[in-house]
Amino acid sequence: MSDLRSNQQRLWDAHMEMAVFGATPKGGMGRLALTDDDKKARDLFVQWSTEAGCEVRVDGVGNIFARRAGRDTNAAPVMTGSHLDTQPLGGRFDGILGVLSGLEIVRTLNEHGVEHEKPIDVVCWTDEEGSRFGAGCVGSNAFVGRRSVEETLKMSDADGKSIGDELKRIGYAGSEPVGGFDVDSFFEIHIEQGPILENEGIQVGAVEGAQASTGYMVTVTGEEGHAGTLPMVLRKDAMHGAARMIDAVDNVAFDFDPHPVITVGHLRVRPNSRNTIPGQVIFTIDSRHPDDETLAAAGRAMINACERIAGERGLDVSIEKTSHRDAVTFNNDCVEAVRAASTALGITCMDIYSGAGHDAINMTHVCPSGMVFIPCEDGISHNELENARPEDLAAGTDVLMHAVLQRAVRL
Repeated sequence: MSDLRSNQQRLWDAHMEMAVFGATPKGGMGRLALTDDDKKARDLFVQWSTEAGCEVRVDGVGNIFARRAGRDTNAAPVMTGSHLDTQPLGGRFDGILGVLSGLEIVRTLNEHGVEHEKPIDVVCWTDEEGSRFGAGCVGSNAFVGRRSVEETLKMSDADGKSIGDELKRIGYAGSEPVGGFDVDSFFEIHIEQGPILENEGIQVGAVEGAQASTGYMVTVTGEEGHAGTLPMVLRKDAMHGAARMIDAVDNVAFDFDPHPVITVGHLRVRPNSRNTIPGQVIFTIDSRHPDDETLAAAGRAMINACERIAGERGLDVSIEKTSHRDAVTFNNDCVEAVRAASTALGITCMDIYSGAGHDAINMTHVCPSGMVFIPCEDGISHNELENARPEDLAAGTDVLMHAVLQRAVRL
């Protein structure tokens, strides 16, 4: 089994060539979904896949599937992949690694003349990051039926441009049905986006599952007033109330062990004028924990804190739950395939949990799924400084390849 290894230099070169599209001054990536740079990255992936002998298909929400044929053309495919879109100031490996590792597996199998029973599909999902159209994992959500195709195509960005129109504009409004066919299994390789593997000196993580997450939108309403004339005791300052709420929300995390992770990452202020007392502030809360009940308890504590502060300050507050995902446990056979491949290849491996959302989480709704993590420098991600070592990319790809071949049945 250990005789089959990927080409480390070719894999690294593919990443560097793909990183040209949407490159940022500090060496990162700004390639939002369905932009011109995303089209260029998609075109290059399609070109490389076609050159590698794959049959390329594009479905109705722009997901791209590159298939390496198996001996049994009627068998359900083993899938691997991720996404090519990035955060506005993201890195060169988040998502892209999953797509290019899949391509490298195909190239390696071709070079060594390896056959397998089931087809292998390398997939590029549309808009995983959610930076442009307001929701993440767009393509995989549609594929597994969690959002209808019609609803997906109507989603629009801040300029009112819809996914459907932008897919047509860049030439990726595909004709293939979205989902609806059997998938044997799905594997996704990804940088960890945290420091655990690097700190432990481990090359690969066998991902056991993913945290539960809940998002909230908090609207704090007070009264506008002149910054120079309204006495402090008469004010209903929405910004001051929101600031106290944000501090209280942060403190909630430390009331639980292990701590949930809680982030307030976006605020809107009305009227947003330097000499007017803010009359309204809207802020978001992102909360995550491996245990569903603990996350729910933290949510209740945050809501209670916000309502208490609003009452003390004479403000109105409304709290809307905008998203929720239960904790996910990946398929044991898929996790064990990653462990077994690591052992056979002599690559250090540890069990790990994902703190972030990934397309693989959606795929658990339709097939056995698993993930492979590799270290990233200082745990940095969603940042231009995101980095990973070539040898770790190759090690993770080797583990992924042998896990995929176990499911596809190497001949």
